[in-house]
Amino acid sequence: MPSRSNGPAAEMEAVRTLALVGAAASGKTSLAEALLHKAGAIGACGSVERGSTVSDHDPLERRMQHSLNASVMHLTHAGTRIHFIDTPGGADFLGQSLPALEAVETAAVVINAATGIEPVTVRMMEYAASRHLARMIIVNKIDSQGVSLAGLLADIQAAFGRECLPLNLPDGVGRQVVDCFFNRFGQSDFGPVEAAHRALVEQVVEVDAAFVDRYLEEGDVSPSELHAPLEQALREGHLIPVCFVSSRSGAGVAELLDVIVKLLPDPTEANPPDFLVGEGAEAKPMEARPDPALHVLAHVFKVTIDPYVGKMGIFRVHQGTVTRDSQLYIGDGRKPFKVGHLFMLQGKDHVEVSRAVPGDIVAVAKVEEIHFDAVLHDAAEDSHVHLAPLAFPVPVHGLAVEPKRRGDEQRAWEILGKLAAEDPCLRIEHVVATNETVLYGLGELHLRIVLDRLREVYRFEVQTRPPRIAYRETVTAPAQGHHRHKKQTGGAGQFGEVFLRIEPLARGAGFQFDDEVRGGAIPNQFIPAVEKGVREVLLCGAIAGYPVVDVRVVVHDGKHHSVDSKDIAFATAGRKAFMAAIREARPVVLEPIVQIEIDVPEHAVGDVTSDLSSRRGLVTGTSTLGAGTVAVGGQVPMAELANYQSRLNAMTSGQGRYTIALSHYEAVPPNVQQTLTDQYRVREED
Repeated sequence: MPSRSNGPAAEMEAVRTLALVGAAASGKTSLAEALLHKAGAIGACGSVERGSTVSDHDPLERRMQHSLNASVMHLTHAGTRIHFIDTPGGADFLGQSLPALEAVETAAVVINAATGIEPVTVRMMEYAASRHLARMIIVNKIDSQGVSLAGLLADIQAAFGRECLPLNLPDGVGRQVVDCFFNRFGQSDFGPVEAAHRALVEQVVEVDAAFVDRYLEEGDVSPSELHAPLEQALREGHLIPVCFVSSRSGAGVAELLDVIVKLLPDPTEANPPDFLVGEGAEAKPMEARPDPALHVLAHVFKVTIDPYVGKMGIFRVHQGTVTRDSQLYIGDGRKPFKVGHLFMLQGKDHVEVSRAVPGDIVAVAKVEEIHFDAVLHDAAEDSHVHLAPLAFPVPVHGLAVEPKRRGDEQRAWEILGKLAAEDPCLRIEHVVATNETVLYGLGELHLRIVLDRLREVYRFEVQTRPPRIAYRETVTAPAQGHHRHKKQTGGAGQFGEVFLRIEPLARGAGFQFDDEVRGGAIPNQFIPAVEKGVREVLLCGAIAGYPVVDVRVVVHDGKHHSVDSKDIAFATAGRKAFMAAIREARPVVLEPIVQIEIDVPEHAVGDVTSDLSSRRGLVTGTSTLGAGTVAVGGQVPMAELANYQSRLNAMTSGQGRYTIALSHYEAVPPNVQQTLTDQYRVREED
């Protein structure tokens, strides 16, 4: 397609970017192969089953026959360079698929004709709309047996709106497709294409009053004149085109390439990315202009770390031109790095290029300071520029990990840190309360793949277990405590006697220690030792082995010996006096209560709320999210959420997701406290 401009703008107009997103098994990877083959970028289509595709090049992907990582590719068709990203479709891998939306003008949501609209399809449409991307729907596998494509199109329009209109229609029972945008007449499996053509033109001209008048007067407008209103309709979400293809037979693949080149927006036509200057509430919008002559602004949307190759940052150029030997800054870093080599990616292959202009997706290697979500720039005034953050799902599925070999703790932390640097939905936390390293992900499969990578890529073995619940202990009544520590060993002895009282504090108040000793009963130099003994109990617990919180301790009397009193004696006396007081102060074990929000289909709300109540949970409200989804809010003990995602999957046919945040602590039921104290007593005896 000839460029509409001359000079630098013409180069921008000859670039397209899109992300293939959607549910697992919708055929995104096979479609990517078909597009590469049809454009002549590869000699033959690879196979997911044989592990020979360009995008699924990771050994784990080949073994599982599923995409686990976002993979960047490119091709040239009709003089236009097309960058596209194949993304994983599993809900556990949104940390890979969502960042791809930051690098493209168009989100191409792929739907399997045989399985129809799935939960991930809905979520990706919502995410793309929230980022103001042009959206298109690609119905794949149109030659599947027994599918009703007309029924599926009706379902798409019911779910996503009447603005979802076909650009082409299947013909010959899915063996080919017929254009219905440029072509006004003809037949398809849906009947005459004229009605589909008319619906498209009417939808497009609605955004421009002048075209509306012409259409009403003349009865039609030539599609070749509709480029500007078409791009406006795509930008505004007023049109979501639908294309039919079969990656298996190749039906509609050539036509899809033509649609990408002729109809999808280039970098100069799309909505600008949501760049901000400054932090927090003071951040102000900033527009990046796709002009190769301006200073550079680029965004790192993916980082890979290979134990042999090193770190690679993959970024989209939004403004300016990046060349070999460019000096670029990373965010607010003061030291630039030199672009030694610049690559376009073709799956695992790196194609070296000399320059990249706005719209290009390229990579640099062996830059240790580069990180996910970084903005690369070459001007000091851009040091505080960043993209508006994506709303990633919160990783709540936890697994405690520790190295199999003692002494490998530091190496384990370093390797897990590298894996987390590649995945924004993977979180590592050292939980001080339980002294555990906990890996948080989006689900069981997500964490299983992380552990497989640990073992197969980094050759590192770990042991795993469910994370311990961070219980606490506290008291509910005032009490007195006393202990005399006296030890005689033939030489110098030990002596210290402590009287103290304790009282409960408000929840969340922490710990308070006061000295009210009078007359030198305990010399001042020994008071810190008494507090040290008390704090030992705070850390280790008194009745169930959990930290003690929300208590005030007042030391008010004691005795000392001029020769035998030592710090260790008063520390011991303070510890045992505190434990004695706790046992008289009606102690309770506290458990963490979390605020939970569960997104479920409407038909499953009753089952989910009933199940939540059976877990000692409290439902605080529900709200409608649209597209048949309801958010159920509530509070539930953290201990009741073990394997909850599996149960939620069973109740919602895999469509439910949840997020949690710590709300508060409250006392466990008496039977739970008895179990915890009995377990502690057994451990102490052992």
